[in-house]
Amino acid sequence: MTAAFGTRLEAAFSRYGQLCVGIDPHPYLLGEWGLPATAAGARDFGLRVVEAATGHAPIVKPQVAFYERYGSAGFAALEDVLAAARETDLLVLGDAKRGDIGTTMDSYGDAWFSDDSPLRVDAATAVAYQGLGADAGFIATARAAGRGVFVLAATSNREARLTQTAILQTGSTVAAGIVEGVLADNSPSDQGMGSVGLVLGATVDLADHGIDVGTLRSTPILAPGFGAQGAQFSDIRRLFGAASGSVLVSASRSILSAGPSGVAESIRRASGEVTACLA
Repeated sequence: MTAAFGTRLEAAFSRYGQLCVGIDPHPYLLGEWGLPATAAGARDFGLRVVEAATGHAPIVKPQVAFYERYGSAGFAALEDVLAAARETDLLVLGDAKRGDIGTTMDSYGDAWFSDDSPLRVDAATAVAYQGLGADAGFIATARAAGRGVFVLAATSNREARLTQTAILQTGSTVAAGIVEGVLADNSPSDQGMGSVGLVLGATVDLADHGIDVGTLRSTPILAPGFGAQGAQFSDIRRLFGAASGSVLVSASRSILSAGPSGVAESIRRASGEVTACLA
């Protein structure tokens, strides 16, 4: 039986640090890499990033949208990238941001977490606009398979602030309510780091969203916003305090812009910087 995702994430952090390498084949990056803006180009791009990250980072994060844009050929390309990553000791976080209700969400769970699925990943992102309870089947499928879920709570896009800082009847913000639900979901069954995590943007004022990072020491945190979006690795401890040891420090364009000949060294350098900032 596959060990719990939180357990495997802790082990990966111990071996390779906390850098999360995005696999984002933006059309402009494909051009800079000398690749066509096609499914084949996105496949080649992803395979090269997987090769470059292996042994130097704990986890890669393919952005599903950049494959989905090519239709069925794009999904076939993504399946090849995921299969290649599964042959390494990298963990794979599918940035799919799925969110729905009932059996629809259950089917998303089958797609991303079932052992026989070509889209199988170690964890996936999900949204909870319909209420965290709507993700229950998705989370249950992940946990039963030893996989994880990262629920969006406080995202780095400015448009989200109005909704995410709105006040619920409980008195919490929407973002803090999601955090509270994830903490409650993790606490009964997980030892060590939980298998349900949160997406908390590194460019967000978390206190302004009513989020106390001190409660998140054992909750995985996917923190986008480093590099191209403005957050610096030196900001990690200031932003996340006592929860810094649980943060997946996510960087994409700032690493990928090094091109095919420089991406491996860019990953090694970024991973070293993250480790130094957390020492």
